[in-house]
Amino acid sequence: MAWCGPRSDLRPLIGPDATLYPTGKRYFRLGGEFGMDSVRSLWEGHVLPVNRFIRDAADQAVADYRPDVAVVDQYAMAGALAAHRHGVPWATFCVGTLELTPPELPEFDEWVRGQLTRVWALTDLPVDETIDLRFSPYMVIGLTSTALTGATPLPARCVLTGPALGRRPDAPAFAWDPARRHVLVTVGTMAEHLARDFYQRILAATAPLADRVQVVLTASADLLPDPPAHVLVAPPGCRCWS
Repeated sequence: MAWCGPRSDLRPLIGPDATLYPTGKRYFRLGGEFGMDSVRSLWEGHVLPVNRFIRDAADQAVADYRPDVAVVDQYAMAGALAAHRHGVPWATFCVGTLELTPPELPEFDEWVRGQLTRVWALTDLPVDETIDLRFSPYMVIGLTSTALTGATPLPARCVLTGPALGRRPDAPAFAWDPARRHVLVTVGTMAEHLARDFYQRILAATAPLADRVQVVLTASADLLPDPPAHVLVAPPGCRCWS
């Protein structure tokens, strides 16, 4: 197996001997937009710049390693294009549900398809209208379940696996209160710059429920150095459900 991505993220996870094609790493911050503005921000502020940035590294990885199959993050479409160019079947790996269960916004489908054309334009490949780069024609792996997707029709050859639960560090002194309901709150990985204000509002909103609810926030300690008694703070990636 070979890996393609940021060295600083992957090397500690895959070990010193695994084959790695580094892409480098750049940060792209999203704003606090809503509706179609948030979709535009995602694509124009993150997806398109990232694919432009990793294009050459992804193509070199597939060309050099010549894998039997590639597994490509849904928004790392440069990997799908590299696999398509070199005749390698690939699976799309969906860690979110925005594309699997698109919002009911009038502009969404047409606007996103326009952005897919821009992704094709990052290479010298002709646009293949039969391929939606968000969804592999071979397999789509979604880290969710029908409990969350509902009755929304899913792409062909889509398999929902549930969350990817590998080894995680134990959360220190994680004191569950079995007498209260538990609420998990997280901003995810692409809105951390908005987290401080958001978490303060969560603390205020849940304070009246402190006798009934125990809130679990996935956040670094510096964001919430002194949480109230009804709030547990766990670093991202901790094994807080065991």
